[in-house]
Amino acid sequence: MTDYFIQAFIYLLAAVIAVPLAKRLGLGSVLGYLVAGVFIGPVTGLVGQEATTIQHFAEFGVVMMLFLVGMELDPKALWAMRVRLVGLGGLQVLLTASAGTGLAWWLGLPWQSALAVGLIFALSSTAIVLQTLNEKGLVKSEGGRSAFSVLLFQDIAVIPMLALIPLLTLPALSGSMVADATAAHGTSLVTSLPGWAHALVVVGAIALVVGGGFYLSRPLFRYVVASGLREVFTAAALMLVIGIAALMSLVNLSPALGAFLAGVVLANSEFRHELEANIEPFKGLLLGLFFITVGAGINFQVLVADWGTVVSLALVVILVKALILLGLALLFRIRGANGWLFTLSLAQAGEFGFVLLTYSLQNGVIAPDIAQLLSLVVALSMFLTPALFIVFDRVVLPRYREAKNAEQQADTIDDQGPVIVAGVGRFGQIVCRLLRANGIPLVVLDLEIEQIENVRQIQIKSYFGDASRPDLLETAGIDNARLLVVAIDDRDRAVRMVEHVKKHHPSVWVLARAFDRGHGYRLRDAGADDVISETYHSALELGGHALTAMGVHPLRAKQMTWAFIESETAHDDELYEAWKDIDEGIAFSPRYSELFMKLEETLSTAMQKDWELPDEEVVPIWSPPEITEAGLAPDEEGSAPRG
Repeated sequence: MTDYFIQAFIYLLAAVIAVPLAKRLGLGSVLGYLVAGVFIGPVTGLVGQEATTIQHFAEFGVVMMLFLVGMELDPKALWAMRVRLVGLGGLQVLLTASAGTGLAWWLGLPWQSALAVGLIFALSSTAIVLQTLNEKGLVKSEGGRSAFSVLLFQDIAVIPMLALIPLLTLPALSGSMVADATAAHGTSLVTSLPGWAHALVVVGAIALVVGGGFYLSRPLFRYVVASGLREVFTAAALMLVIGIAALMSLVNLSPALGAFLAGVVLANSEFRHELEANIEPFKGLLLGLFFITVGAGINFQVLVADWGTVVSLALVVILVKALILLGLALLFRIRGANGWLFTLSLAQAGEFGFVLLTYSLQNGVIAPDIAQLLSLVVALSMFLTPALFIVFDRVVLPRYREAKNAEQQADTIDDQGPVIVAGVGRFGQIVCRLLRANGIPLVVLDLEIEQIENVRQIQIKSYFGDASRPDLLETAGIDNARLLVVAIDDRDRAVRMVEHVKKHHPSVWVLARAFDRGHGYRLRDAGADDVISETYHSALELGGHALTAMGVHPLRAKQMTWAFIESETAHDDELYEAWKDIDEGIAFSPRYSELFMKLEETLSTAMQKDWELPDEEVVPIWSPPEITEAGLAPDEEGSAPRG
């Protein structure tokens, strides 16, 4: 038992150290997990052969992930993506499998083994790709949706691939491998059935998953919810996913595919969000464990002995797949950065490649020495995937942004006004509407063409261009402007813009939007005359409503918010001076912490001050809301509290 605790501690410690470090360096969590696995496995030898066993267990994280992905879709959305699912995904699998087969046959493998190799490298890593796309917020992009369509088709294609591999058995490799195949595969309901019966059992299993999702899941979860025990709901959610995976395995289908179908069926269920909340932590932990085992499972002895072949084959796999994917992106009109995202994200082998490789070895299709070499190639290509995303982020994406901006030349500004507004996102739009409503002329600038088009639709004249460029500000009339509103989303660019304007146009009053307290201090340090935090006043407003909901008179709640502002204003200069010490290189300032605690004490004292309620003749009568077990209740007439 002690050994299990020690091994678990090593895996978790490696993840806790490596993953945050990788995220901080901008490398992504997947690369952090892989590096952690390499360190505790091949490098230090802290973990050994159990990594392969743990990997089979951790693959259940992929099943959970596809269950959650399925719940993000509904059958209508799935039908809407049918062209890319079948056309794009089908062509990718067919072309990549053909290229892999031809290359393996050219290298001297029998056609049966070559075909198995082609099928193995036709698959990509669902776990790594979807995890990285989610982290980077690229799932909803055109490239991300296209990649998901291909990954989904690949998971479906695993089924006929598993059915085909036993038909490719080589007599020279059969024997003990085939004898052990059934035992290694586990319990199966279809092993000895004829083809037609096998097909009926498969159809019945899929029908059971779909029908059970529609008709049995809701009564089950209502029964569980009635118990009032959250842990029982968690157990039911895990039971559902594990049960589906077990059923699919019994009929030799992909557990991930079954989980995905169940997720699609439950996409419109009222229990969807609770299911996601309960399964998400298990999915994340198991996926992380899976990536660690991939890194830990790399056989460095074989890699060192034949590193040239392994690295060359891995690079060839990535290059060939990338060329095919790039051609498909052009064929299906996935343009620009989205085409490169689609290409680079799928140009690797996947975790199901290990499954097909093991199955091929068990059925005597691939020789053991070839299987060991191919296993390293699959693992190395997966290990290089985060590097491909880094290339996309730091090389491809910036170039396309620059090209887009170059193509979209700054508009010719033929108007000037006393107010220049830089940035018309959700914050800047409100400022523009308020100024326009009062008949104040303004010039609006933004670097996002989509924002410009949105603002033009509500009859606010605006211009495309980088407002931080001095020449553009000159054209917009900064020399004669009275006010500049800085509401752009780039923090550093906003600070530089304020510095430039206050240096060369000191008479212009600069109002700046800050993201947080630290950014506000930077803008103030740059010379901004007035700095407003984007969340400060809305949070105070909501806080006042929260006080009212808890029985505080609305006017007293308003007075408390005023007292909050007064306390912050009274200490703002002191906090700003203390912050400058931190900004100049002091890692920790006791003075700043001391002042902040003083602010909290002053605020607490102000809140406890006695207040005089106004006379009833002056303000409407107000009564606090009633508190019931269910929460806040309306008044007796069913209307909202008066006040």
